[in-house]
Amino acid sequence: MPKLSGVNHQQAIRALKKSGFRIIRQGKHVVMSDGVRILTIPRHNPVHAITMGGIVRDAGFTVEEFRRLL
Repeated sequence: MPKLSGVNHQQAIRALKKSGFRIIRQGKHVVMSDGVRILTIPRHNPVHAITMGGIVRDAGFTVEEFRRLL
């Protein structure tokens, strides 16, 4: 699993919005969807590296592609 450390949850949400994801609901976690995939992003800073790597993989990006969106 790819690792991506030191990412603020708000930066991750902004990057995912740029790529077409939208917020479905918010609470302790932010749930986002692009119509096909559903992602759950925890609201704590920074998001753990392994967790962020899994979110990036589930979104269909490589770590390098996601870093460019940040």
